[in-house]
Amino acid sequence: MRKRHGHYGFDAPWPLVGLIIGAIALLALAALSFVLDIFAAGVSFAFGGLYTLASAFSYLYTTRRGKFVVWDEELRRLRGDEQVLDLGCGRGAVLLAAAARLADGGRATGIDLWRSKDQTGNTEAAARTNAEAEGVAERVDLVTGDLRDLPFGADAFDVVLSSLALHNIPSADGRAQAVREAYRVLRPGGLMLLADFQHTPDYEQTLRDLGVIDVRRRDAGRRFWYGGPWFATTIIEARKPTG
Repeated sequence: MRKRHGHYGFDAPWPLVGLIIGAIALLALAALSFVLDIFAAGVSFAFGGLYTLASAFSYLYTTRRGKFVVWDEELRRLRGDEQVLDLGCGRGAVLLAAAARLADGGRATGIDLWRSKDQTGNTEAAARTNAEAEGVAERVDLVTGDLRDLPFGADAFDVVLSSLALHNIPSADGRAQAVREAYRVLRPGGLMLLADFQHTPDYEQTLRDLGVIDVRRRDAGRRFWYGGPWFATTIIEARKPTG
């Protein structure tokens, strides 16, 4: 995996903060229990604290490294001449990794509403700064917009990507509309990769309802866990029919 030069923040930082605070509190209770000679309670609190701390490390690893490794492997299939769209690009972790693999007229477009609660420092300016740092700014476009109403024509992109963005849309109808919009702007034969830790069966069903047969849902692996297997990331991979 290539060395990163941008700064990509932390995904949904408050759950991580909660895990760290929870681990500290449980370990403090364990220490207090041992001091008071309440051995059973001390062991229980210690186990809970260490378990929560391990979850925090899992979350931290994924947001700082693991997801980059997974996406690096996914993006190796790019030829280099594609028009790529990243839905909910944030500070550009996936967008710029894709852009780094493009040449010969390929371009990477990112669209977002730039909300900091979804990612620390999530601004268009931060994404532009990262594009400059990664040396790919000349082939990157950034757009402010709603994933449910994409400002692009039909069949505009060879590849549509999204990493942990669609679940931020609050309603099931809204998420389904975003998937339909992603399908609309994807050219026939184009590749769609949607990574999320919620609602992925619904994304798959929406695509099947649109007539997509070449679609599958697969586990992204432990490198994409946000605290443990109960927050495992799933990838929807699909090809838009050509006929």
